[in-house]
Amino acid sequence: MGDGEKGSLQLQFNPKVRLEFHGSTITSDAGLLAFRELDDALDLTPKASDYLQESRTGRNIRHHLVPLLRQSIYSRLAGYDDTNDAVRLSQDPAMRVIVGWQGSERKAASTSEMGRFETEFLTQEDNRPGLARINTQWVERAMAHTLHRRVILDMDSSESPVHGQQEGAAYNGHFECVCYHPLFLFNQFGDCEAAKLRSGNVPSADDWQEVLDPVVERYLIAAVRLLFRADAAFAKPEIYEYLEARNIGYAIRLPANQVLQREIGHLLTRPAEWSSPKPIVSYHDFTYRAQSWNVARRVVSKVEWHQGELFPRVGFIVTNLSYPTIGIVRFYNSRGTAEQWIKEGKYALNWTRLSCHKFVANQVRLALFVLAYNLGNFMRRLALPESMKHWSLTSLQTRMIKTGGRLVRHARRLVFQLAEVLVTREMLGGILERINRLRPAPG
Repeated sequence: MGDGEKGSLQLQFNPKVRLEFHGSTITSDAGLLAFRELDDALDLTPKASDYLQESRTGRNIRHHLVPLLRQSIYSRLAGYDDTNDAVRLSQDPAMRVIVGWQGSERKAASTSEMGRFETEFLTQEDNRPGLARINTQWVERAMAHTLHRRVILDMDSSESPVHGQQEGAAYNGHFECVCYHPLFLFNQFGDCEAAKLRSGNVPSADDWQEVLDPVVERYLIAAVRLLFRADAAFAKPEIYEYLEARNIGYAIRLPANQVLQREIGHLLTRPAEWSSPKPIVSYHDFTYRAQSWNVARRVVSKVEWHQGELFPRVGFIVTNLSYPTIGIVRFYNSRGTAEQWIKEGKYALNWTRLSCHKFVANQVRLALFVLAYNLGNFMRRLALPESMKHWSLTSLQTRMIKTGGRLVRHARRLVFQLAEVLVTREMLGGILERINRLRPAPG
């Protein structure tokens, strides 16, 4: 590849071909416009100013709160996880329309402006809780369009490795790295109800009530049946008592011990023969009371014998539900989807990129990543056709968001001419029709 005439590049395999760059009229993220339509239908970002406090006092404020927040969220949704990317995105026609500069030559916010917004403005004491309230309001809007008789809450922690001198980062022996140790709470539809950034060396269940309490209270007010699932890190009597006091059904993995093993001793004899190649699976339930528990509770066990393995695979679940034993195990195993949603946030949005020095700035970055994740999940579950609902967030990025487009300006309208490859006109038209049905009825 070499330089041709000024402003274009020439390809040697075919000298007739020229490459030209028109950053202000060509976008590689035209699919974001559909997400902006969903945003408008659910009235998401327009309400952000109700939760964020404007501290700037100048008369000539160039970029206001809502456009700045949109640029932060939509850039992350498109895979731009750092404010350094704002250099190019400020000229991108799709981003300029999304943030609100529809007909002018005005650019979106620059890298320095975005950096100040995220690390100085949003980190203010009044605005950090505002981001959490924005996320709550978003989830409420999505749930209002979701048929449900119950809400299942899945709590899990994860690691965000760091490679610098970030405040609060510490070595975690379980993950074997220097990291942060955030805590997440999801519902069964994949929405992230809450997230909290924590130091790297805190226990997995640390701050569980701070994260869980506001979500539980909101659903109890709405008189919704609540269920809760978590792994063995959350097998704590104070959690059981909290859930039981609020009539919340739960299934929590229980670490094995000698007393539990004795209860299933009759299932631990290796089978002499197998009638099929499939594992031999047995279930058993019993009442158990640990020394730290105030009451006895139901425990369900599952024992799997596999050919070629000397010892069985054994698991215990403590629960206050009355489902059959196999039903309890299946209900608990479904919590694996929460781990998948965390992986989507990691790999599609790179929400583990918490590279600011100050802990509070990384708290804000995680909150912005969660908002971007939820916007993507709302699209997937509320607007995509059945043939596309299995798409991961990575698929949404590469197949839908990364749609090439060319902006053509007319006197009274802006026209984006889109590439038609993985998402066709019919598919996008169906998505926009579903989004339109989410809007409130006129009047």
